[in-house]
Formats: sequence, C-alpha cells, structure tokens
Amino acid sequence: MIEKNVTITTEFIKLDQLLKLTGIAQTGGHAKELILQGTVVVNQKICQQRGKKLRKGDTITVDKYQFKII
Repeated sequence: MIEKNVTITTEFIKLDQLLKLTGIAQTGGHAKELILQGTVVVNQKICQQRGKKLRKGDTITVDKYQFKII
C-alpha cells in the first residue's frame, strides 16, 4: 500500500476532485467511472457518490494507494 497525505486549505474537497488532484483520474469522466465501478473506498466503505465531501481526517483508498486528508 502506498500512503500519501493530501493537504487541503478549504473546509472540504469533493471525491471526484480529489481523484483528479492526486492523478488517479485524468479527467472528471474517468473519476466518475472509477467511483461508479466501486473501486473507491472512503473511510473503509465503498463510496459511489461522486460529490462526496471529504474533510480533514478522511482516508481514501483506490487500488494500491491510500490518501489521508490533512
């Protein structure tokens, strides 16, 4: 598992935006596909909400990557 921290300066970031920011998804459409396929896990639960608001302390897992919002 490759663990990385993602620093946000706002109250939250949406899940699809995070996937683009980290480079996991190249486009918004690609992010949507990943989310709808059930490959994205937020706080140990599969998440299929593209606009899910992520806040500091949340953990997102996609394939071999794990991101923590700080």
